[in-house]
Parts: sequence; structure tokens; C-alpha cells
Amino acid sequence: MKYVIDNDLHIHTYLSSCSRHPKQTTKNILKYAKKNGLKTICVTDHYWDETVPGPSDWYAPQNTAHIRESLPLPQTEGVRFLFGCETELRRDLTLGVSRARFDEFDFVIIPTTHLHMSDFTVTGEETAAERAALWVERLDAVLAMDLPFHKIGIAHPVCSLIARPRETYLETLRLLSEGEMVRLFSKAASLGVGIELNASDFAFSEEETETVLRPLRIAKDCGCRFYFGSDAHTPEELKSAPRGFVRAVDLLELTEDDKFLPETV
Repeated sequence: MKYVIDNDLHIHTYLSSCSRHPKQTTKNILKYAKKNGLKTICVTDHYWDETVPGPSDWYAPQNTAHIRESLPLPQTEGVRFLFGCETELRRDLTLGVSRARFDEFDFVIIPTTHLHMSDFTVTGEETAAERAALWVERLDAVLAMDLPFHKIGIAHPVCSLIARPRETYLETLRLLSEGEMVRLFSKAASLGVGIELNASDFAFSEEETETVLRPLRIAKDCGCRFYFGSDAHTPEELKSAPRGFVRAVDLLELTEDDKFLPETV
């Protein structure tokens, strides 16, 4: 059976510093879910656990008390609304959530591809080859951690924030070793971690299709399961997300067997 688009597990509210949109509220997010037939959604504001030393100046205010301002989440029949977060992996591979905090979340997404934060996740001077090596190193580090992988998602593995400008981004993806990707995605599949299909990552041109899809196709061949993420920071981004989801299902030929949903009980 073809993959049914019934989830969006990467959504920001106005509490994320990169949003601050007054209409990006949990109430409006729930309305979006009902309108689009979604059965499972998750709020994932940016988060750095204040018990973990060394946040960036940008991350520090986005602590536990701050993101918990969205609670309690509104509920409606037919929609499971989960409380999650999007944390960060520092340049020294420190994760921004302590192991003790995981029980407080239904779902935690970890971006290994936020390679745009100079002096925090990267130096900012890395070449395409160095960024390809970081792509491997950072995902490898997360998969080696002691985490509850049944409720962990790897955010946007082909995110354009891997490198800029666009050609450097594409070159970085081309330089990813097939052998390393098979190794990592095979491990991810065995751990049961979710792999994100981010709506904005599917806005590529026809000429870029094979380059961008190669890691995701390898992940699928390795047995990984996928969830959708609008990564929306505004109501407009929520509205446009389903187009990317449909394109992902069609291009990757996804079925219900490819679906990941976090285990919360």
C-alpha cells in the first residue's frame, strides 16, 4: 500500500527563535493537521538543555522552561499531538539534551546537517570534501550514543544547510561515500531510528534529482523508515508542505512499510 501522508513530526511554534510568528501557535498547528488529514503531529521547537554546558548564544534562551510554554498541547479527536524538540549537535559532538531529559519528550529530532552555524557546529571554512566527512562523522556519532531510538528522528539528512552556495551543497552530496552511507543507514535501520523527509528538501530541480535523492534511496534500500517534517516556522510553510510530501512519496516510491512513527508508550 502506498505511503499515506498522515504525519508531520517537525513543526516549530513562535517559541523557536527563528520563528517568532504570532500565528504559529499550537492551536493553529492542530487546525492544519485536521485540514490535511494528519493523524500524528509533533511540535519540535529548538532546544538546548540548560544542564548541558556550552550552548551558543542563540540556543541558550531556548531552554526547558521556554519550550514548555507550549504545554499543555491542545487536543482533538483523531489527531495525536506530541511534545518534542529539535536539539543540536555541537562541533565537538556534544548533544544538546542530557540523557535524563528524554523521558520528558515524546519525540526528539537531531539535526546532524546543521553545518551553517560557524564556530558552533562547524568552523565555517570547510570545503565540500570536509563537509562530506562531517556528514558521516556526525551521523556516526549520534548512532553510537545511548539514546531511546524508538523516539528519535534524524532531521533532514539532505538539508541545503550542509553547504552554501547551492553548487557546493550538491558537490558535498556527490562526495558522500556509498559504502559509508550503507554502513550508517544499515545501523540506523537496526536501531529503529526515524529518517526525516523534510518538505523543503524536495524543492530541487529535475537536474538535481539524482544527487539529492541518492542518500535517501540508499537509506530506503537499507531498511530505514521515514517520517515527514514540514519544518514549518510560519503558517505559510505549513500550507505549502504537503506538496513536498507528495513529491517524496512519488519519487521514493514509498509504501506503508516505509513509515516511521515514534513509540510513546
